[in-house]
Amino acid sequence: MIRRMLEAIKLKSSIYEEVEADKSATPQALLVVVLASLASGIALIGMPDQNTGDQSPVVLIIGTVVLALLVWALLAMIAYLVGTKLFPTSETSADWGELARTLGFAQSVGILKIFGLLPVIGSTVFAIVSIWTLVATVIAIRQALDYTSTLRAVLVTIVSYIPTILLLYLIVNLIS
Repeated sequence: MIRRMLEAIKLKSSIYEEVEADKSATPQALLVVVLASLASGIALIGMPDQNTGDQSPVVLIIGTVVLALLVWALLAMIAYLVGTKLFPTSETSADWGELARTLGFAQSVGILKIFGLLPVIGSTVFAIVSIWTLVATVIAIRQALDYTSTLRAVLVTIVSYIPTILLLYLIVNLIS
């Protein structure tokens, strides 16, 4: 799993192909999402410009993990539907699990968000890692959907994030 995470951080498309094909890698992908969200939650709590309200750090971290898992599952489903129904190519062949595994490993670089705790440069590190994760997401979608065009994968990523964010917004507002 560590090797796969390091390769995913390096944006190597071959690792995304590997986890796409390995059905036993789904729990590993879930663990990557959890680890990345833990790092993100810890960093956010430690950033001085973040308003964490009256919630305890433990509650905020648990919330971050739950939210990350929800986004991961939703994005995988929506990217699957968008990629296979709206923007398929003749080579496109995928299922939810393939998207979930590749998108889970795309979160590998998110572990570096823990460095968001660093004074002065923490917010910058956090932002860079977030952009890096987005690039990994595009590669994950490209490989899972068997696209040869990165531009098509960018389109699927953008179109998939819109309903994911809207659904997430609705869910969060229903809970709170």
